[in-house]
Amino acid sequence: MKDLHSLLPHSMAATNLNSASIFLLTFALLFMVMGHEASNSGQYPVVVSTWPFLEAVRAAWRVVDNGFSAVDAVVEGCSACEELRCDGTVGPGGSPDENGETTIDALVMDGVTMEVGAVAAMRYIKDGIKAARLVMQYTEHTLLVGEQAAAFAISMGLPGPTNLSSSESMDKWTKWKENHCQPNFWKDVVPVDRCGPYHAKDFLGSSHGTCSKTTLMENIKSRSSHVGRHNHDTISMAVFDKMGNIAVGTSTNGATFKIPGRVGDGPIAGSSAYADDKVGACGATGDGDIMMRFLPCYQVVESMRLGMEPNLAAKDAISRIARKFPDFVGAVFAVNKKGVHAGACHGWTFQYSVRSPEMDDVKVYTVVP
Repeated sequence: MKDLHSLLPHSMAATNLNSASIFLLTFALLFMVMGHEASNSGQYPVVVSTWPFLEAVRAAWRVVDNGFSAVDAVVEGCSACEELRCDGTVGPGGSPDENGETTIDALVMDGVTMEVGAVAAMRYIKDGIKAARLVMQYTEHTLLVGEQAAAFAISMGLPGPTNLSSSESMDKWTKWKENHCQPNFWKDVVPVDRCGPYHAKDFLGSSHGTCSKTTLMENIKSRSSHVGRHNHDTISMAVFDKMGNIAVGTSTNGATFKIPGRVGDGPIAGSSAYADDKVGACGATGDGDIMMRFLPCYQVVESMRLGMEPNLAAKDAISRIARKFPDFVGAVFAVNKKGVHAGACHGWTFQYSVRSPEMDDVKVYTVVP
């Protein structure tokens, strides 16, 4: 560290200052020097993402390493994943609902201002994360949904309307229909036909109640039978920029063969992702219908605020869910303000990706239940 006296302007150094003035000036200069050294400590920037979405992490890294903001980088990273249709579960062309349609959920959160923008069950617009950012930038709302979200995005300049289905998604949907619409997300119901419409089992005595008890039982199954990485996944990304500011973002086309209108945890702040500039960030993936009931990422960040290390905070959040739903499938990553990161999972093996200054390229970490 430089000699503090040498940092004084010549006119001040030559002036006889009283002891109180010297103390205050010294304190101010010390704060400035320490702050400067901290900003160049080399621990930032950092990018962390669910799954081995390497190109998405690289895209975010290029932006943040060139001095752009954490929000800019997280939008660029998630946007890259949407364009690449990562695992078929992000962006257009994947995860058809029961009607064969693909819709988009996305979120962006600024950990400095705590502003959030999100879209859910958005039709006809392929750029989910960009639409979410527009909500955050240009409205006082947090979440827009459905066709109205699409209309807003188009009015703000995003391309659309666009058919979000693909030949792959339609082929998947056709085969599912041929398999009598199994598996699905209904419970305690009976179908009028093999693919619905469905009625509550209390209708068994009505004119629609012609299905057998066996048919009813076929619709009651373990959730894990239709939840997995390649049909029920989210990119959730956290970025620390060079100033140490944090942002998180998510994008997903939701659960495959979901009931139309379903919204998962992707656009829910505190569930799929959460960030606080003073603490750190979290990203989540898995069975969003279950996970959103526990707000695991909010739990992770608050645990770290209380002094818990990222690995323990992640494990604690997952264990809270597993105690109530032992068959659930999901995972979180946690990263604190120092850039220390960890992951935890239940029901599957989880991988998350990291890029930081000491790395030459993205590194993938594997976490077992």
